[in-house]
Amino acid sequence: MTRAGSRSACLLLALLPGACAQEGNFGRPAPSAWNRLIETTGTVAAYERGAPASAFPLTDDETILRDRAWRFLMPADGQAAFLDALANLTRARVLPPHWRHDDLPAYHNDLIAEAFRSPYSRYRRLSDDAVADGRLIPIFAAVAGRVFDADGVRLRALPFSKSLDDRDVRQAAMRVAENRCLVAWVRLETSLRIARYRYALEHFLIEMPGREAASAEQALAFLEGRRGLLDPLLPPDAAARCGLIGEPSAQAVLAAPVVAKY
Repeated sequence: MTRAGSRSACLLLALLPGACAQEGNFGRPAPSAWNRLIETTGTVAAYERGAPASAFPLTDDETILRDRAWRFLMPADGQAAFLDALANLTRARVLPPHWRHDDLPAYHNDLIAEAFRSPYSRYRRLSDDAVADGRLIPIFAAVAGRVFDADGVRLRALPFSKSLDDRDVRQAAMRVAENRCLVAWVRLETSLRIARYRYALEHFLIEMPGREAASAEQALAFLEGRRGLLDPLLPPDAAARCGLIGEPSAQAVLAAPVVAKY
């Protein structure tokens, strides 16, 4: 194992005992000392892996962007505490995203495993989750646009700044890449989340068909429409260029609606 890998392994072992996400309001991380420690450790670990990681302080909008990304980079299903801790460490970049496999049935399996009195509650949970995601996407997209505008100012200023050295230029470039790759990751995870919701709805229709499926289909259509707001922000191959997937074609393909009308 390389020295960088050894350091990352030590950081992981140190953080795992208490790495469960400390969630605040509106799907954002709680402003706690523990969450700040995880974020700092994640920057160090990402740098050691060769991923974009800048030491520059975050702007207000960059902080908001990272806070708003929280919901989409954490699992929608209620996983075991250990897996939730790993997901939080992945979101904070202590771990690379490659360890996670696309467990398409996870959300459906989680909803079915919970005790419930009526199938209506399962459809309602699916609808609520999809609508909540959809309502947060325009805010995230607006913040991402402001961050990208500021990045443009940063890059245009570089040739005119006489006091900058190579480290300053490198850190600026890494922050720009860091911001774009975060948005690419959220866009990818949002598509995967929609695919998991779609899987759950398709299976609900077979396991426990009911009129509530129409509302769930409408909620999914709402989320899919809002997800389109993320497309103009970056090129289609951004996730692959950021190393989030092997090939652009590996992104989740959204299936056609399974409920047309009741």
